[in-house]
Amino acid sequence: MKKSNIYSAGDKRKINSEWFTNKVHMKDVSSKIKSKEQDIYHVYFQDGAKTKLHLHNGNQILIVTKGIGSLEIFRKYGVRKTNFKIKRIEKISLKEGDTVYIPSNTLHTHGSIDKKKIFSHIAINLHQSRNLEYQTIWYESDFKTDVTKIV
Repeated sequence: MKKSNIYSAGDKRKINSEWFTNKVHMKDVSSKIKSKEQDIYHVYFQDGAKTKLHLHNGNQILIVTKGIGSLEIFRKYGVRKTNFKIKRIEKISLKEGDTVYIPSNTLHTHGSIDKKKIFSHIAINLHQSRNLEYQTIWYESDFKTDVTKIV
């Protein structure tokens, strides 16, 4: 049995800056506790940062641990997989203690709405099957209409 503390110093995981709009860092909790059925990250968004538009091939749960943020859900228009149009269909305000479930293949973004305070959440990425790798597909977007897949 392994344990970890989400507030402990260190253990910051390097992230791909192409996936976020500003400064973000995260801790890989799942590797510390040796979890195999899900990936668990404690993600910190600074200076109003949020994720770029993305979707996962598995379900995701977010648990807000600090600050104020939002989750935005989008609908895809068109048949192309790499370049397409979008429309925001829902915006959910998030505050400390809130929990939200994001079904697989839901096009979304989440992060801070306050440029002066940190927003953080725990992200639990639920593996659909032991034989299927959990994947995230990232997109460049104006968050209004146009989308292009990040290669």
